[in-house]
Order: sequence, then structure tokens, then C-alpha cells
Amino acid sequence: MHYVDEGLGEPVLLLHGNPTWSFYYRDLIKGLRDRYRVIAPDHIGCGLSDKPQQYPYTLATHIDNLSRLVDSLGVSELTLGVHDWGGPIGLGWAVRHPDRVRRLVVFNTAAFLEGTMPLRIRMCRWPILGPVAVRGLNLFARAAARLACAQRERMTPDVKRAYLLPYNDFANRVAILRFVQDIPLKPSGASYALVQSIEQQLPLLRDKPMSIFWGMCDFVFTPQFLGAWTSRFPNADVHRFPDAGHYVVQDAHERILPLLISFLARS
Repeated sequence: MHYVDEGLGEPVLLLHGNPTWSFYYRDLIKGLRDRYRVIAPDHIGCGLSDKPQQYPYTLATHIDNLSRLVDSLGVSELTLGVHDWGGPIGLGWAVRHPDRVRRLVVFNTAAFLEGTMPLRIRMCRWPILGPVAVRGLNLFARAAARLACAQRERMTPDVKRAYLLPYNDFANRVAILRFVQDIPLKPSGASYALVQSIEQQLPLLRDKPMSIFWGMCDFVFTPQFLGAWTSRFPNADVHRFPDAGHYVVQDAHERILPLLISFLARS
């Protein structure tokens, strides 16, 4: 497992989703590392981590991997930041260890069973079509680079290349497809029961300071998901970005950073 570990001070752990990697958090890392220890891993199969072909790419495995990483780094207490699949992975770890969570930072994600999945994503789960589209043609990652960023001018050719760099061939896209296949849409899904269990245990974290940064133009994690967070964590600080999409940090990092620094300092 590859990870970024920069700066000294209180640990801040940032977890990416699919199909991004720790590169997604680059501007927050640069802005926080002068006063915090910022840790940003690449989940197995993602970014610069190994990409084994025969591997249990399930939510349970990713949570176990995160647990081993945190323990190996000797981190006893941390602030947890999550985006996309980082939500169920991070909150899955957090409900196991609520005493080790100091604060929560949420970017367009879910850790509960809510809403529906857009057809364009469900199609990527279809037999034959899914592997061809996601692994063969790299359509999932390429489409995300185009659609998940509302501020299109920020997705420059160099930035787009960096997002796609780790996923440059069929073998290296294995985790992208496995993440899509693991989305818990119905009870028979491999991770459905685990997400349900995480959702039921979220009250263990209700007293933790939470700050939410939400891109309101997200076609996957719509404002309905934001409402699901605020209903469960009514005391959370909520920052809505009407001109930001699913890649809210990519779209609004310079507005997020001072708000995040203020939240960390006062809580």
C-alpha cells in the first residue's frame, strides 16, 4: 500500500474514492502539512499501490487494510477525512475504533444505504459490458475526469493525465471495476450487510466534531445524501458549494482549505 505521509503534528487521514487516488488531496496536503501530519493512502489496486489481479476487492478487505496501515504508523488518534468510497472504508474503520477518532471531515460520500445509483454507473456492473467499458476502454475513469469536475477548466490536460496515470492498462484498472461491482445496491450484494452495519453504528460517532464540504452539482451523491448526513449529524458544520461537483476538492480546494484549517483549530 502506497501512502503519502507529510508534516508533523496531529494526524489527519484523508481517504480517496474510485477512480481517484491520493493525488486528489494534493492541495489540501500542501496546505495542511506545515501544522499537521497528513496521511493519504492509495487503497490496494489504486494509485501507486500494488494492483493484484486475484484479490478480494471488497469493502471489508479495504477496511482491514486501513486498520493495518493506521496501526503500523503508530497513530493512536486522528482526524478522518473521507470522499466517495473513502466514506464506507473510513467510517467502517471509525465505528470499530470510535475512541481513536477526534474529528470527521466529509466530502461527497455516504456510509449508509441511501438513494439510487445512476444508470450510467449501473451499466458498468453488467456482465461483458462492464469489463469491456471499465477495464478495456477505461471509460469509467475517463468519464469521471470529465463529469465529476464542475469547473471544467481545472481539469487541464496535465491534471487529467495525473488522475489517469495509475490506470494505464487493463490489469491496472482491476480495482476500478471491483469497486463498481461492490456498490451495495441490494441485500444479496457482498458488502450490503456491512454497509448496513456501519450505518447502524454511526451513532457511536455522533458526538465527534464534523465538518461537511459538499459539491451540490454531484450527479451521484446528490443533495439527498447531504440531507442523510445532516439528519444523522445535526451539529455538523455544513459548507455547500453550488458550483462544485463530485470532485469537490478539485473544484473548490482554495475555498475549502481555510474553512478546514479553522475547523481543525477550533475543535
